[in-house]
Amino acid sequence: MTKVFADRIDIDLMVNGEPVEARVPAGQHVIDFLRQELGLTGAHASCEHGVCGTCTVRVDGASVRGCLMLAAQLDGADVWTIEGLSDSEAIRDLQEAFIARNALQCGFCTPGMLVAAEELLAQGGVPERAAIREHLSGNYCRCTGYEAIVDAVETVARQRAGQVQA
Repeated sequence: MTKVFADRIDIDLMVNGEPVEARVPAGQHVIDFLRQELGLTGAHASCEHGVCGTCTVRVDGASVRGCLMLAAQLDGADVWTIEGLSDSEAIRDLQEAFIARNALQCGFCTPGMLVAAEELLAQGGVPERAAIREHLSGNYCRCTGYEAIVDAVETVARQRAGQVQA
C-alpha cells in the first residue's frame, strides 16, 4: 500500500528477484532510484528525455525508459535491470552473440539495447530484421551502425527457435 509522507513515498517492489522496500522522493525517477539508492549502475542516465534508451529497464515484463517513469510508480512492480538479467543468465546467449558479432563498441548503449532485445526475444519466434530494427529503434547506438546488433538479435532468435546451433 502506498503511503505518502510529505515529499516521500513508501514503495515495496521486487528488483532482480529480490524484495525491496524504500522511501523515495516524490519526484525521483526510476533510473536515479536504481543507480543512487540501489547501486545498480548498469542502466545509464543520458538524455533524460526518453529518447536514447540507455536507461531502459524491465517493469512488469515491459521495457520502460527509467528517466521518464517515477520511482513512486514502482510500488508493487517487478523490476529487472541489466544486472539481474545478466546474473540470472537469461541473456547469456544474447551477450555472447553481441560479442561474437561485434555488436558493441563503446558499450554505453549496450545495457539498454540488451534489455530491449530480450523483451523482443521473449515473445518467441524469429522476428524479421525490420521488426528487430523497429523494436530497437528507441535505443540509440552511435558506434555500430546497427547491422551487427540486428545480426546478433536475429542469430539468438534463430538459436532459441532451434533453427541454428549455438
